[in-house]
Amino acid sequence: MAPSNFPVALCLLSLIACNVNGQLTATFYQRSCPNLQGIVRSAMAQAVAKEKRMGASILRLFFHDCFVNGCDASILLDDTATFTGEKNAGPNKNSARGFEVIDDIKSKVEAKCNATVSCADILALAARDGVVAVSFHTNNLCITPAKFSEITTRWSNMDSPTAPSSSLSTLTSMFATNGLTARDLTALSGAHTIGQARCATFRPHIYNDTNINAAFASTRQANCPASGGDDNLAPLDALSPNQFGNDYYKDLVGRKGLLHSDQELFNNGTQDALVRQYSVNGGLFARDFASAMVKMGGIGPLTGSSGQIRLNCRKVNS
Repeated sequence: MAPSNFPVALCLLSLIACNVNGQLTATFYQRSCPNLQGIVRSAMAQAVAKEKRMGASILRLFFHDCFVNGCDASILLDDTATFTGEKNAGPNKNSARGFEVIDDIKSKVEAKCNATVSCADILALAARDGVVAVSFHTNNLCITPAKFSEITTRWSNMDSPTAPSSSLSTLTSMFATNGLTARDLTALSGAHTIGQARCATFRPHIYNDTNINAAFASTRQANCPASGGDDNLAPLDALSPNQFGNDYYKDLVGRKGLLHSDQELFNNGTQDALVRQYSVNGGLFARDFASAMVKMGGIGPLTGSSGQIRLNCRKVNS
C-alpha cells in the first residue's frame, strides 16, 4: 500500500478509565508519574524494532482484555493453584503473547513511579504505541494523552472474546453487548492489518468455506495442512502484514480474509459497503478505528476501591 493512502491523523486518543471519584482525566499521571508516556513509548519502539509482530500482539492483548470484564489488565494474570484466569482460555491459549514486554514496561515504570501506575493503563498505552510504531507517517500521527485509571482488577475469569469461526451476527451481538456498534466492529477488526494467526484458527476457512479466493486458499494450505501444523503462522494481512493501514480491507474485498470471522465482514452482508469504503479511504478507517478504540477502552472501568495497582502485572498484591 502506498503511504499516501494512509491518513496523517491516526488519533489514538487512548483509552478511557477513571480516577477515584469516577472522573475521566487525560492528565491523571502528569504529576505522579510525568515520564510515564515516554517510558512506554520507548519500550514499545524497542520491542517492535526487535520483532515487528509485537505491535500486533500487544494490541491483541488489549482487545482481549477489554472484552472480558472490561479493560482491567486481568488477561495479564498468571494461573495459580487457586486461581484460573484468562491466559489459557479459548482464543488466548498458545496464542496470546507479549506478556514479557508488559513486564519490562511495568518494571521500568515502577523504578520511576513506585505503586502509582496501574497495569491496565500500561497495557492501554503499550497498545497505542505499538500501533504507532508500525504505522505510516509516524511523525504526523496525532497522539494525545490517554484518559487514565489508577486501578486494576483483582479478579479474572475464563471467559474469552470472539472465536475465529464466529458469524457476523454473533460478532455484532457480542460487540453490542459491550456497547459497540457494527461500525465499531468493522473498524476494530482492522487491527488485523498487522500480526499473524495460527493454522489452527484459519484451517476451517481455507479448507471448508466457499467465500474465499481459490488461489489464496491454496497458498495458505501449503503452510497449513488439513491436519497437523497447528502452530504454523500466516499473516492476517497478505499485502502489508507489518504496517498498520487499510490493506486488510482490500484483502476482504478480494475474498482473501484469513479467518472465517474476517471474511464475514464482506460476505454479502450489512458491512460490505463499509468494508469497501475503508478499502479505498484510509483516512476514514483511521478516524473510525481511533474512535472505536476510545470506546472500547471505556468498557467496564473500575472506580474507587474496586481494584488495586498491582506491583507485578502477573499476580495480585499480597
